[in-house]
Amino acid sequence: SWLKKGHKIMNAKRATYIALAIFFLMLIGTVSGNAAGIDESLSKCAKIKNDAKRLKCFDKLAKKSVIRGTVVAAPAEKQGMPSAPAEKAAEEQTAVSVMEKHWDMSLDPRKERNIFVLWPYRPCYFLPLAYNSSPNKDASLDFDPDAKAKHNEVKFQLSFKFKLWRDMIRNQALKDIIEKSTGVRGVDLWIAYTQQSFWQLYNKAFSAPFRDTNYEPELLLNFRLQREIPYLMGTKLQFINVGFNHQSNGRSEPLSRSWNRIVANVGLEKNFGTATGDSFELLLKTWYRLPEDDADDDNPDLSRYMGYGELWGTLYWKKQRFALMLRNNLRSDNKGAVQLEWSMPMASINENLAKKISLYVQYFNGYGESLLDYNKNVNRISAGLMLADWY
Repeated sequence: SWLKKGHKIMNAKRATYIALAIFFLMLIGTVSGNAAGIDESLSKCAKIKNDAKRLKCFDKLAKKSVIRGTVVAAPAEKQGMPSAPAEKAAEEQTAVSVMEKHWDMSLDPRKERNIFVLWPYRPCYFLPLAYNSSPNKDASLDFDPDAKAKHNEVKFQLSFKFKLWRDMIRNQALKDIIEKSTGVRGVDLWIAYTQQSFWQLYNKAFSAPFRDTNYEPELLLNFRLQREIPYLMGTKLQFINVGFNHQSNGRSEPLSRSWNRIVANVGLEKNFGTATGDSFELLLKTWYRLPEDDADDDNPDLSRYMGYGELWGTLYWKKQRFALMLRNNLRSDNKGAVQLEWSMPMASINENLAKKISLYVQYFNGYGESLLDYNKNVNRISAGLMLADWY
């Protein structure tokens, strides 16, 4: 029928758009010069008695330095400046943590008006091996009732955010009053987007369709706190953010799934040392589902399976990332979920490999892995690659 054909065309377009998604990585190089050679040349020029020749010597040396990218300067000790070890120690003291970096809490002045910078949000990954021991047999892949999901598929996620309004309260007197009374150092407005897809790539019998894709835009107010919590050994309450979240799978009935939520998230972080970069963060995510008319509600029992929040614990240790997610519906029937993650940058294995790409293993068990399967118990082990945005 024309409806079935139109649906397949939409699936093809969706696959094309996803295939055209490109990750841009920018590398910044630094150049250093030979300070010993420069000092020797400076001494030779200074010994020339003729003013014109001495000036010409200095001018010639300056031109060579610019061409080679060398900065001519006296040693730091002679200028009364901190030595290299002192500068390194100062940098370590002012180094930002993973959570502070992800939410731009240092307010880098170089990025003040750079509104098109994309910041990491949730993990971005591609898992070509995503084996589900209990695939959903009740939902067909298409309008064809015989089109059923295979155990193995591809799972991938794209997630990013950008700052729409930076440091919303600019009046310093007002900021001081708010900080003194509430502890809030500043407020930023963010827009975030996450897309998670389940692709039946190995299901050749039914043209390798996308089984489900979840689209999740968000609008978030981030309240920067960065306050140490007493008696917790330097653990910081880094932020509280609140906002609006929409999630849907863009399908027509009977496969349509969607909900709207008011969300509130709390982030805590403990650093084990700026020299190693090891840290532990705890993220409590809570939500309230906005009511819908019964006639428009595709999934009225969604909260029964998804609950009202989830807890994420993430450990960064020796350049590796370990994560645990726990979710419970807080009911006697206990429709919860658990997710375990491990990842390690490829450069940790061999320095010639990619630094920003990591090996990634994910295990999920429970309800709510995707909107289509929100009321089905999923048991999945996956392996692939992830962007190492903490490294």
